[in-house]
Amino acid sequence: MAKFRCALHRFVYDCRAASAIEFALLLPLMLTIYIGGNDIAFGLSAQFKATLAARTVADLASQEISINNPTMAGILGAASTVMAPFAANNLAVIVSEVTTDANGKGTITWSAAQNALPYAAGKVVNLPAQLQIPNVVMIMGEVTYPYTPPVSYEITGKFNIYQNAYFFPRRTSCVTYNSVC
Repeated sequence: MAKFRCALHRFVYDCRAASAIEFALLLPLMLTIYIGGNDIAFGLSAQFKATLAARTVADLASQEISINNPTMAGILGAASTVMAPFAANNLAVIVSEVTTDANGKGTITWSAAQNALPYAAGKVVNLPAQLQIPNVVMIMGEVTYPYTPPVSYEITGKFNIYQNAYFFPRRTSCVTYNSVC
């Protein structure tokens, strides 16, 4: 019995492997936090880039007086440049001119798109309350980016990041595209 007590005493008070056991217990938790933090950071970065891309295409279009097809291709292509370093091969970009009526209800005047379908002229647009201004014209830029997290895609899968931006024409009351204003 004395030998058993002595062995039990040594076992209880032996601290040589305590650090290794603590490390083994905390490693999965710390890796999960680290990898999850990286995925969240990449996701937020993709969202910020999508916001910047939507603002860029709307801003570029709002600076024009008249837009032809080559100029519109350059404007739509600017979104891909802004999205770098993220792959922009599935990036959907739409630039539209929205005209509001006397009640502030918006409709599409013209629309152009890359990797998406442009809106039909006359389509009603749900504008934010702050932009339901009677009898104005604005340029709306929209970007949809299918984001795949670098590590946790097995858990979350691919999801779409959608951002839009509105700019008022700067040099004219409306921007002409393909002879439509």
